[in-house]
Amino acid sequence: MGAVAQVDPAGRSGAEEVERAEPAEEAEAAEGTGAANATGEPSAAPEDTPRRRRTRTRRVLLGALVLLLTGILAIAGTGWWAVEHYTGKVDRIPNAFPTNVPESEQPKAGKGGETFLLVGVDARSDLPTTGKNAKAPEWKRGAQRSDTMMLVHLPADHKHAYVISLPRDSWVPIPGNGKAKLNAAFSWGGPPLLIDTVQRLTDVKVDHLAVIDWSGFRTLTDAVGGVDLGGKHMDGAQALSYVRERYSLPRGDLDRTHRQQAFLRAVLAKTLTAGSFSNPLKAKKLLDNVTSAVSVDDRLSDGDLRDLMWSVKGVRTGDMVFMNAPVAGFDMIKGQSVVLLDPNGTSQLWEAIRNDTMADYVATHSLDRLS
Repeated sequence: MGAVAQVDPAGRSGAEEVERAEPAEEAEAAEGTGAANATGEPSAAPEDTPRRRRTRTRRVLLGALVLLLTGILAIAGTGWWAVEHYTGKVDRIPNAFPTNVPESEQPKAGKGGETFLLVGVDARSDLPTTGKNAKAPEWKRGAQRSDTMMLVHLPADHKHAYVISLPRDSWVPIPGNGKAKLNAAFSWGGPPLLIDTVQRLTDVKVDHLAVIDWSGFRTLTDAVGGVDLGGKHMDGAQALSYVRERYSLPRGDLDRTHRQQAFLRAVLAKTLTAGSFSNPLKAKKLLDNVTSAVSVDDRLSDGDLRDLMWSVKGVRTGDMVFMNAPVAGFDMIKGQSVVLLDPNGTSQLWEAIRNDTMADYVATHSLDRLS
């Protein structure tokens, strides 16, 4: 990419000025470097040596400036190409959002920020079902269960992120199916039924959806070089076993959601660094890792993805709050161990998301929070 020469008030470019100065410099050199004068005697020591040095210095500085600008433009161009290239490769989930939902059951409009629903799918398939390398459908009735469900709220100022886990065993109404565990919604009706269930439960509008299966989970973990969890460095297969375990944990599903949050925080800590978006090579690697494993709803355009990347470039894991939705206790219903959400506690949480006042909520409430 060529650099543009600067133009002075007289209409001459910097390059022209340098070119016109060169003959004069040659003449000065002939006069001041021992060339014979008209009498045949050597000239006296040059009195204008500083002038020649200043001219030469200006030329060197101008050349360095041109090279610097060219390098900056090349790096910026490469970074922009990487974003353009990879946002177009993200796998899109068609018709992810529910339709024909009664107006009375549709969520109220929020007062700021955006809310994403992140879903981890236990796909009963040997083939990947999410990401650009997917070889099987992301949903087939009865073939996948959503073992991980997190609402991620990004406030309007994009300075923080709030991650709220919804326990998979939460006993909730599933539209058209009565009450059941929350993870049954994805199994029975895929993304539309899960989004409808979550929106009716919380009265929070889900702006976008992202889904990753366990194959993508392993791929993403290995791509970032593994993660440190529970005092141990783990590869993809080990991390998957770690976040899926719940029977040996004191609080079962609630402790497992914290393990899932710890994993997400560990991955983000390795990817959301200061150079992740400004360094073209790091941006390319990050985008390649994400697009290979994750699928998103088809309402999330390439432009939306670019804006999202740019808006969260300053957010680090220390700016994120990870928590569980408030729980009232546990029970056995229809032979199943279930989690009972706290109606009063969750209603205040959902209201804080709708009003974009999560900072106040976190400061004034006791939370089941990842330390």
